[in-house]
Amino acid sequence: MGMSMGEQKKLLRALAGETQEVPPIWMMRQAGRYLPEYRATRAQAGDFLSLCYNPELAAEVTLQPIRRYGFDAAILFADILLVPQALGADLWFVTGEGPRLSTITSQADFDALKPATDIHETLNPIYETVRILSRELPSETTLIGFAGAPWTVATYMIAGRGTPDQGPAHALREGNTALFEALLARITEATIDYLSMQIKAGAEVVKIFDSWAGSLKGEAFDKYALEPARVITAALKERHPNIPIIGFPREAGDKYVGFAKATGVDCVALDNSVSPDWAAANVQVDGCVQGNLASRHMVTGGQDLVDETRAIVKAFSGGPHIFNLGHGITPDADPENVQLMIDTVREGARG
Repeated sequence: MGMSMGEQKKLLRALAGETQEVPPIWMMRQAGRYLPEYRATRAQAGDFLSLCYNPELAAEVTLQPIRRYGFDAAILFADILLVPQALGADLWFVTGEGPRLSTITSQADFDALKPATDIHETLNPIYETVRILSRELPSETTLIGFAGAPWTVATYMIAGRGTPDQGPAHALREGNTALFEALLARITEATIDYLSMQIKAGAEVVKIFDSWAGSLKGEAFDKYALEPARVITAALKERHPNIPIIGFPREAGDKYVGFAKATGVDCVALDNSVSPDWAAANVQVDGCVQGNLASRHMVTGGQDLVDETRAIVKAFSGGPHIFNLGHGITPDADPENVQLMIDTVREGARG
């Protein structure tokens, strides 16, 4: 596929810096439990991890929201914790509670991990999912690959689960900095190889999800959120010069300012704790931004959803923008509200 075809895809145009009257749209967790067709396929797979590692079914759930809504992008169905699993951590999911992992809190735990070069044996089914999608997606739909950022992945590996304040990871960061930094380096190396393989398999964009970036403050943010994003971005662009990269340092607040320039990412995804007007003035000045409707609107709907969607589109209309939520859609969301959001964003095109 030459660049000329690629240029036609709305999402790639935004990532290349083009301002569009109607921004491209996709939605974090667009393949998820709010959709009845997803729930049916997940039941068929047996459980969440079986779904992740079944290329045909993972491709199917990735395609479902594209068929239903015509989003401008599909995001690979996988999970950020597959990388720790591929590095040798035990991973399981507790129904209704979320992921559990064996913990990395000592040098011995770290020494038991596999080298970053050994992850592909576990992750090959994910690359197969990407290959299937790159064949089956509509020609106008951009395929996004992704991984968790090293800090966020490390928080789960250290605590063995999600925590409200990432306390265990902060304790290790302060108490055994050398071990903490070694773990981050291992995850960083694995993430570069993992995303590179997704790109080789057909991902046209990759996104780095730093869901817990906001709990790093000041210099710690620069060292453990910003710097790994810069290293990953530089390595991927060296291997794949034209690959666009989206960074999502969630709840970074003022640290969103200058993040694109400092890391080299082509787009900064914004959570909904920052206002679109502030972000347009302080973040979008450096290039493409993505976001940032609060996901609760997918539950509550109505005129509030319409008004807020219009306000976000208007705030970001002066530069490159990808419309998205500020966080993943929740299982209690109404599929009708997703359609309302899309219709509201695209109504300008119907004039």
